[in-house]
Amino acid sequence: MSILRSKRAKVAAVTSAFLLAVVLLRALDPGFLTSIRLLGFDYYQKFWPRMERPEIPVRIVDIDERALAIHGQWPWSRDLLAQMTERLRDLGAAAIVYDIIFAEADRLSPHRFLPTKPAPSIPPEAETPDRGEIARLLRRLPDTDAQFAEAIATAPVVLGFAVRPDANGRTPEQKAGIAYAGSDPATVLPAFPSALTSLPALEAPAAGSGGVSLSTRDTGGIVRRIPMLFSDGTALYPSLALEALRVAQGASGLIIRATGASGEPAPGTDAITDIKTGAIALPTTAFGELWVYFNADRPDRYVSAADLLVPEETARIAPLIEGQIVFIGTSSVGLNDMRATPLGELVPGVSIHAQAAEQIIAGDFLSRPDWADGAELIATLLLGLIVIALVLSVGALWAAALGGFIAAALYFGAIALFRNHGLLVDPVYPTAANLFVVYAAATALLYFLTEREKRFVRTAFGQYLAPELVRRLEETPEDLRLGGEMRDMTILFMDVRGFTPISEQLTPTDLVAFLNALLSPLSAEIQARHGTIDKYIGDSIMAFWNAPVEVADHARLACRAALAMIDTVENLNAADAFGFHARSLPVGPVRIGIGLNTGEACVGNMGSDQRFNYSVIGDAVNVAARIESSCKAVGAECLVSEDTAHAAGDFALLEAGAIPLKGKSVPIKLFALVDTPDAAASPEFIALKAAHDTLIAHIDAGEAEAAARALATCRAHAPDRLSGFYDRFAERIAALPAVAERQM
Repeated sequence: MSILRSKRAKVAAVTSAFLLAVVLLRALDPGFLTSIRLLGFDYYQKFWPRMERPEIPVRIVDIDERALAIHGQWPWSRDLLAQMTERLRDLGAAAIVYDIIFAEADRLSPHRFLPTKPAPSIPPEAETPDRGEIARLLRRLPDTDAQFAEAIATAPVVLGFAVRPDANGRTPEQKAGIAYAGSDPATVLPAFPSALTSLPALEAPAAGSGGVSLSTRDTGGIVRRIPMLFSDGTALYPSLALEALRVAQGASGLIIRATGASGEPAPGTDAITDIKTGAIALPTTAFGELWVYFNADRPDRYVSAADLLVPEETARIAPLIEGQIVFIGTSSVGLNDMRATPLGELVPGVSIHAQAAEQIIAGDFLSRPDWADGAELIATLLLGLIVIALVLSVGALWAAALGGFIAAALYFGAIALFRNHGLLVDPVYPTAANLFVVYAAATALLYFLTEREKRFVRTAFGQYLAPELVRRLEETPEDLRLGGEMRDMTILFMDVRGFTPISEQLTPTDLVAFLNALLSPLSAEIQARHGTIDKYIGDSIMAFWNAPVEVADHARLACRAALAMIDTVENLNAADAFGFHARSLPVGPVRIGIGLNTGEACVGNMGSDQRFNYSVIGDAVNVAARIESSCKAVGAECLVSEDTAHAAGDFALLEAGAIPLKGKSVPIKLFALVDTPDAAASPEFIALKAAHDTLIAHIDAGEAEAAARALATCRAHAPDRLSGFYDRFAERIAALPAVAERQM
């Protein structure tokens, strides 16, 4: 017992060290763990995406491939965008939100073609009246940027801006009033140096301005969170989706709550908790981000920009636009605004902002609760302690089962929190760290301390010997010594008939494949009936029964294995498992011959002190080999000795006669194994057996004519598989003296 206690103490100490390591790793939470955790959250959305609610008033006007084909490549002239804006205004859009930044003047505006001074290559005298008239006419044409600005001024338009990592941009124009309670949000958010904004002439008349930049904290190129607020260090700016909601409601500003506000706990670090605009409130991460809860990118969410400007489409499009928050963006792959979502889809960037607005309106929020990290850390520690206790008390197998049950409970609990409350809690690390690290360490150490002998046996003998022998040697490794014992056994030899012609038709590689395809199922039939494979000799198998495990009815099991092997070969032939027919090879069906003999033999470990093998030797083995080689001469698939026939009992057996065996001075009576005991009791076999016994009696008496009549009766009752067997009897009858004299 002291050894057992010492062993458990060692396992507990080592596995506790592993548990401490995984708990510490989770506490440090390196980047790769964050990435794994986020991938786990992605699968929540894959399996349970946000409920589709087409009634939510959010729409996307898509500058798709068809629109580009009709109106030309991007960027379009601003007068076309002015028409689009006015069209949406007239159709009653609640907000017109451009996921586009108009940072440069319209390159297609007529004023862009007016020269600011004469070209140096054209002398003044070369200036023609026509050239001056063209310039005058161009000046009379409207500035498309001005047209677009006028359209923006008459509609509830929101323009976008993108934060820049440098100071070469501008500061966005602040459209929304900002109020906050608690800590100053500007101190929480990372400050951007500058922003890429639309032209001041376009930004000034817009009703709103929102950021289009995505979170820099997401990994793997997948959009999971988008910032709801941006800061330049002093001022605050809303996101595009948040500003769209404000403008659509006609609200004047935003109210931001942070830690320190009434009812909000104030931890060691400042954090944003939620934002409200108009009648809509939404929770955020500590950094003012929204966990986007996606659903499939539905076609009914989109209206093609190609249809928007077609008057004939008004009746169809008007209900899709009226009262809607309309986001304008592009799904054209060539414009490089495609994003990956947790659902595994690539969607236009504008869809990210539109889906964020949808989920805010619907109130379908996801959140990572403040207590999640602590709960996951505690779960990791407790599950680890439980796993260690289970391994030491009930063993590795039960520990795995019970630990797996607890892990499944954690997964179901996390799923329930997600589906019912939108909470993102990670069950992956607590379960994986313990089941794959702590449990693995505990079981590996136990294996090393308690099963060294078994490991040696499995490594040295597992691939050569029968499973029963391997288990016995694992339990009693002291049996690995030289020597043997005499035991009553049944020995089987099997050989492939006509193997040489088959091998001549196959390449060496194909020949090996053929042998594997044949010997594997035949070996399985032997081992399924408690036989031990002794060795493979080319296309032959040697096996034996009643060692190392004692089997009382070993002769019967050997006979059943032989019949099963014959049936297996027939099935393989019928299924063209060897591919001979498929390759049109001139090879007939594969046939085997099996010989069985029962008798005393010496079985045990044989060889040298360094290398030995468990095998059987003796006269009974030699006789079994000779019987197998007689199958072809007798025309039977399986021959058994008289000793095996007596030991097997009531199988369907037909006497093959006394056959002289090589190396034996006295012929041995052999029997053809035809079928199972059930078949032996059938009327058909009883009639065949009676006719066969009569045939044997007439042959032994030298009565050729009577033997011929008996042979005809046997053929009438015999199945087709015995035709070769009775062909050999016909040859024996033909060799009787009376027949031979008539032939002379």
